[in-house]
Order: sequence, then structure tokens, then C-alpha cells
Amino acid sequence: MTGSLLEVIALNVRDAVAAERGGADRLEVVADMAADGLTPAPETVAAIAAECALPQMVMLRGEAGFTADPEALDRLRNDAKALSQAGAAGFVFGFLDADGAVDLTATEAMIHAVSPLPWTFHRAVDYAADTSASWRAVRLLPNLATVLTSGSPSGVGDGLPVLKARCEAGDAGLILAGGGLKPPHVRALLDYGIRAFHVGSAVRTSWTEPVDPSLVARWRSLVDRD
Repeated sequence: MTGSLLEVIALNVRDAVAAERGGADRLEVVADMAADGLTPAPETVAAIAAECALPQMVMLRGEAGFTADPEALDRLRNDAKALSQAGAAGFVFGFLDADGAVDLTATEAMIHAVSPLPWTFHRAVDYAADTSASWRAVRLLPNLATVLTSGSPSGVGDGLPVLKARCEAGDAGLILAGGGLKPPHVRALLDYGIRAFHVGSAVRTSWTEPVDPSLVARWRSLVDRD
């Protein structure tokens, strides 16, 4: 089997170029992985676009956590405009309310703000109070490209049964498997029908070190393995 999508987290131009060299299909561009990924500067996106042909899915997240009040949403709308002009191919966002349910008002506001560009709902879906309800709420939203999910807040290893059930329900095409993803998980995920994979720390020795193209190439082989 060939044709799986491999998305790599990039913090800067060096990461992006290395990801492309290793065989990645797409970037998730973020800042500040100490906060699990925040909105990068438009200058970063523009610099990557000048040096790397891979499409950039750009994080829209102003601070750690998954909530966004109206003021925060206004800032993210402005960010989305600037990042689109800088070269973003799509965006990554998603919000929960104070009760841990998907915040559809906030999420739909950002869908409208980034339209017609595609978007990924990020791993907030795994941290919802009711993950089954969160999946149902997200899966039919407009222009949704993928949902970055491990099936569990503790990572893919614990979330495999959830991911399998979602695939059996017909949603394999929405799943971007990531969050604690390790090589031994790939065979099962491919067997479930998942064809999109997301890696970050797995393709570098630490978050202070750049992406290693040889590690990206190993993942390329793994996700394309028949």
C-alpha cells in the first residue's frame, strides 16, 4: 500500500526543509511546543513558503489549553488573515467549553474566518469530557480535512480501540493519527484503514533539535508499508 499522508511538525524553515527532504507530504507549523503548539508568526510561514513546497497547516491557538473567549477569537481571526497572506494552506484549531464539550460556537466562528481553506480539528477532541460526543460533534463540520487524534489523552497506544471503532463506523478517512504515535502502532492503524499520520518528537532527538530527515524517511517507509 502506498499513498498514506505523512504530516510533520515544523517550528521553522530548517525543520520544514528537513521534513520535505525526508519525504513528508505536509507540515503542521507551530510555535512553542512547551505549550503543545501555539500560533506561529506570519514571518515564519512566509519564510517556510519561500524555501519549501510542502503545504502548511498552521496552528491557531493563542495559549495553552483549549478554551477561547470572544477576545481570543478576535485575535485568532486576525492571525488567520495574516497567516493566509503569508502562505498557509490550511489551519489547525479546535475548542472546548468550560464543561469539556466541543465549543461549536468558537469552532464554527474560526471555520468561517478561514474559509474556504481546509482545517484540522486538533487533539482537543481527545481531552473532551465525553470523547464519543466530541467526535460526533466534530466529524460533520464544514471544510474539515482531518481530525488529529490519538483516541486517548494518554496517546495512541491507549487509544487504539477507540480509533478502531471510529474506523469501523466509517470515519477512517477523517483520522490523522498522532499524539504518542510510535512505529509499532502503524501496522494496526493501517489495518484499521487509517492513511494519515502525524509525527513531531518522533522525528527529532528533542524539541530543541531540528527535524532529522533520516527519521522522517523511516516514517515514510513505515506508513507506506504494505
